[in-house]
Amino acid sequence: MEEAALPFMSHLIELRTRLLKVVVFVIAVFLALSAYANEIYSFLAGPLMKHMPQNSTMIAIDVASPFFTPFKLALVVAVFISVPVILYQFWAFVAPGLYKRERRMVFPLLIASTFLFYLGVVFAYYVVFPLIFGFLTAAAPTGVAVMTDITKYLDFVLTLFFAFGICFEVPIFTIVMVWTGLITPESLAEKRPYVIVGAFVIGAFLTPPDAISQTLLAVPMWMLFEIGLLFSKLFFRKSDEEDDDQDNLPVVIDE
Repeated sequence: MEEAALPFMSHLIELRTRLLKVVVFVIAVFLALSAYANEIYSFLAGPLMKHMPQNSTMIAIDVASPFFTPFKLALVVAVFISVPVILYQFWAFVAPGLYKRERRMVFPLLIASTFLFYLGVVFAYYVVFPLIFGFLTAAAPTGVAVMTDITKYLDFVLTLFFAFGICFEVPIFTIVMVWTGLITPESLAEKRPYVIVGAFVIGAFLTPPDAISQTLLAVPMWMLFEIGLLFSKLFFRKSDEEDDDQDNLPVVIDE
């Protein structure tokens, strides 16, 4: 009984060590960014400020929000920058328990999912935000001054970042479903019309009510689905041809 508890405790100690490394790295990045918190917020507010009426500014409703909101953003950016380190620590923790075939799948998927999430955030900032804020500021009734609270703006933007980052994970979801055997590439291809309709429905929820911005989100999602479908066929074929007895060999990840 004690012998069985020792490996469990060693895993807990290793998990704690890796979590501490992540926390220390995030704090270090946050401290480095905190000196530029106001500049980072100004950059984030750029797409809205470009469409604000002349002589109009953002406002702070809460007394402490001018101080805390930029630091909140700096912390979020620190976590965002630390994602590769977080994923590496996660990979180093779980990899020793994976078989060789599983490692060859999981590690590339981690890298690809990180890249696609970043790509979704960049797409939202440079493509979607100008359309959204241009539409919303222009839709204000006559006599209504457009003055957005800085905290509510940050929450709104972070929500969209997360939504678009998740939407751009479509290829990863497609590959994982095929890899785990939940669906075959052929049956997934047959559902293409439903995927296209779903992409436009999601685009309608996440963008202003106009056809251009809706299409700008729906079409990339559709294209990403097609890319995921293409790669899932390659992975599906490999999984059928691989020799499990040869590949199912666990390894140890060195620090």
